[in-house]
Amino acid sequence: MTAVETALPRARPVQRPVAGRRGGRHKRSVVLTVMLLGLLAYFLLPLVWLLINSTKSTTGLFESFGLWFASDFHLFENVRETLTYQGGIYGRWFLNTVLYAVAGAGGAALLAALGGYGVAKFDFPGRRLLLAGVLGAVMVPATALAIPTYLLLSSVGLVDTPFAVIIPSLASPFGLYLMWIYAAAAVPDELLEAARIDGAGELRIFWSVAMRLLAPGFVTVLLFQLVHVWNNYFLPLIVLNNPAWYPLTVGLKQWNEQAYGGGGGSVAVLNLVITGSLLAIIPLIAMFLVLQRYWQSGLAVGGVKQ
Repeated sequence: MTAVETALPRARPVQRPVAGRRGGRHKRSVVLTVMLLGLLAYFLLPLVWLLINSTKSTTGLFESFGLWFASDFHLFENVRETLTYQGGIYGRWFLNTVLYAVAGAGGAALLAALGGYGVAKFDFPGRRLLLAGVLGAVMVPATALAIPTYLLLSSVGLVDTPFAVIIPSLASPFGLYLMWIYAAAAVPDELLEAARIDGAGELRIFWSVAMRLLAPGFVTVLLFQLVHVWNNYFLPLIVLNNPAWYPLTVGLKQWNEQAYGGGGGSVAVLNLVITGSLLAIIPLIAMFLVLQRYWQSGLAVGGVKQ
């Protein structure tokens, strides 16, 4: 064998997949596909039921199958009645929910980004203790804090005001922990040092440099908090007494009690509850579709090694 032949890399033998192994992988993929399709049907079935039944009249709700359309199509009539029932109170509930979601979720995501970035990139005494406190706060259910929150808000005179819903929504231990972990991995220390050498202040560095890299994590926390505040029921039920400040969750529950409760209740309100629930989930779907591109951009950036 010559020296040239010795220096040349030897070709590795081609390993052909074993038929039995390939068949096992195929079976597992089929099982996983069936499981995912089952989960998809499980999550979409309530939405399909809501969409179909919002097109029915009150009579059609009880005379037709729940997962199929009735002979009459009352979607537009239901929407009109929902928006005009009780003097158009549904529109007020909708605007209240938007206010609580924008102020509460937006403020919580911003505070989580500031706190997570600060804890991840600045060294100070008590960081481990703070981490333990944040993790402990994540484990506490929100319903357990409802009564203490009510007592605190009552002592400062904020009960039955929008601030009684917005202020507690600003605290997001899970969002803080998520932004902490994300900032530690996504924001290079070298980039921050370069910005400091150029003379940028810490707030300028956060807004101009770090926040661009934290955008996927910020959007994740924003959507989590948006869904949480939009679906929040127990806290507004406790701290709000005036129906004019109700969110959609409490207001639709009140209509549902009118439909099934005695003492003047009317089952005719039931189709308004269903139609109102359908209208209530449209903004969440639209928000997810608008903000998902930030997730995609974050995944694309994270998949490229520098």
